[in-house]
Amino acid sequence: MPIRVLSETIAAQIAAGEVVERPASVVKELLENSLDAGATSINIEIRGAGSRLIRISDNGHGIPSDEIPLALERHATSKISTLDDIYNLHTLGFRGEALHSIASVSRLTLTSRHQKESVGARILVEGGKVLEVRPVGAPIGTIIEVAELFFNVPARRKFLKSDATERRHVIALVSQYAMAYPQVRFQLTLDGREAFHSTGSGNLTDVLVQALGLETFREMVEVTPLPPTRPDLPPIEVFGFTTTPALHRANRTQITLFVNGRAINDQRLTFAVVQAYHTLLPASRYPVSVLLIQVPPEDVDVNVHPTKAEVRFRHPEAVFTAVQRGVRRAVISQAGTAAIYYSDDYEDSPSYPADGDVQQNRAASLPPPRQYPAQMDFDFDTPAPGRYSQQRPADEVESDYGVDTDSDAYAFYPHYEAPTPPTMRSTVQPDDPTAIPDGASRPKKPRTLPILRVVGQISASYIVAEGPVGMYLIDQHAAHERILFEQFFEQYQARELTTQQVLDGGSVSLNPTEAQLLEEIQPVLATMGFEIEAFGVNTYRVRSVPAILADQDPHQVLHLLLQDSESGKIPGVQTIEDKILRRVCKAAAVKAGQILSHTEMQGLIQQLERCENPHTCPHGRPIMIHLSNRQLDKEFGRT
Repeated sequence: MPIRVLSETIAAQIAAGEVVERPASVVKELLENSLDAGATSINIEIRGAGSRLIRISDNGHGIPSDEIPLALERHATSKISTLDDIYNLHTLGFRGEALHSIASVSRLTLTSRHQKESVGARILVEGGKVLEVRPVGAPIGTIIEVAELFFNVPARRKFLKSDATERRHVIALVSQYAMAYPQVRFQLTLDGREAFHSTGSGNLTDVLVQALGLETFREMVEVTPLPPTRPDLPPIEVFGFTTTPALHRANRTQITLFVNGRAINDQRLTFAVVQAYHTLLPASRYPVSVLLIQVPPEDVDVNVHPTKAEVRFRHPEAVFTAVQRGVRRAVISQAGTAAIYYSDDYEDSPSYPADGDVQQNRAASLPPPRQYPAQMDFDFDTPAPGRYSQQRPADEVESDYGVDTDSDAYAFYPHYEAPTPPTMRSTVQPDDPTAIPDGASRPKKPRTLPILRVVGQISASYIVAEGPVGMYLIDQHAAHERILFEQFFEQYQARELTTQQVLDGGSVSLNPTEAQLLEEIQPVLATMGFEIEAFGVNTYRVRSVPAILADQDPHQVLHLLLQDSESGKIPGVQTIEDKILRRVCKAAAVKAGQILSHTEMQGLIQQLERCENPHTCPHGRPIMIHLSNRQLDKEFGRT
């Protein structure tokens, strides 16, 4: 194929791919132009998730009428004039590519009036071709309408995600810029419905409440600048807010960083934030942080990536240290008296780790759900451990513990003596779908484990059982989670789920991103028994939940579901349905630290014996540890 020079139109559309990836990319470039123009009020209107219309209006100083056609030319900018200006930038934009790239893949209308002129001007551009330029009456500022994005490159449209996903990207982007510029009033409308607004008061806390939600902000502490560690280092200021160790998330996506007002992605600085919580958070858990970093412009290079999302620092180690020290000082200074967290606190709170480390203790900066002394007091009422006063035949043992009468598996116990029936009754109601079964019942599923006899409970978390080939230590939470998951999944597939009406008429407030995510997954939640209705701007009321969650706080469960849905992919979890099923069963399962009666433990083991996969919980953690008789004999020197 011969070498040829591409036409200006094709070259512009190819270049646009570096800048305009999705509707949120358009919003980003136009917001930066508005902020560079000194706007104090910016309105963003989105229709059709941005593919149909993006309209941004601001009250900035505007564009002179005679410069409006020039503003749409490639590499036309008022931000720099020489190469050296790139290394001393005080603006967000500088390439002069954004408007040209956007206009080449859309139908763009730009209306602007400069603050020193009495009349504005309007230009119409379609696919990079100017159709009309004329004077119009307009307020001071600029209005840009981007219609039919990618109308002339339909292949690009195919790569866009669902409308709900694209809207969430826009909400997250506008929220970020509102946090970086609290003195600017932002208002975002999605298909005629307000999704986000900030007051423009200049107070970062006001924006954080709107962007992250009041419940999250209550768990945040302020980060203030610290003096440099050495006098030869440039002044680096780090300020903002970060959460206490009492609140954490399953991924790093809620660590938001700005450098000189520019949102950036920097793995090293994100790691600096995580390092600041060393020994304070469970493994694989991350804080929610909003940090604004001020560095002399000459010490940062923003000309690294077409989207300007990556930067280079002249003194990277100094910036890393400033971030780490600032966050660490804020968290530690608010810590107060250290408290011990136990596994049931994790599981009962919205920030319970997704997959484990449930026994890890940590210091908290705010009063935890429960505080304990250094050693737990084990002076509690427990069911009678039982006396082995006489031998019982195998058939009577089977009757006592509800095992199959067609099995003689208990015959291997040469000196088995049945325990006295427990004196403490189960506190779970018989009609509770999460109840551990009592008494004899003939399971319908085939056995996947040998018959196990409960011996007792350790640390109110692990069940000790004896089997025909040794001893089993069983994680009661993981085991019950597996049982509920298989039952719930079977009922879900058969569309036989039962629901429970929520008596509490309270409502829950979500941040804009969570509200959009809820609307995205609400159809799936409805198929699982959740009835959720809107109750104002980003406010919702839970009307019903699956019966399995009858004893749980519905609003807390909703927050957990949204966190799981927002997080990245989990190994072995392919769909949003899988995430929701796992979270529902996790919330409903008995907790580590919960004392169970002997009958409850035996009932739980009986159901585990019939699970399709009794060895791991739905999240992949092991349910049991098996020590064979040979291993025990070896440990005691009997071999």
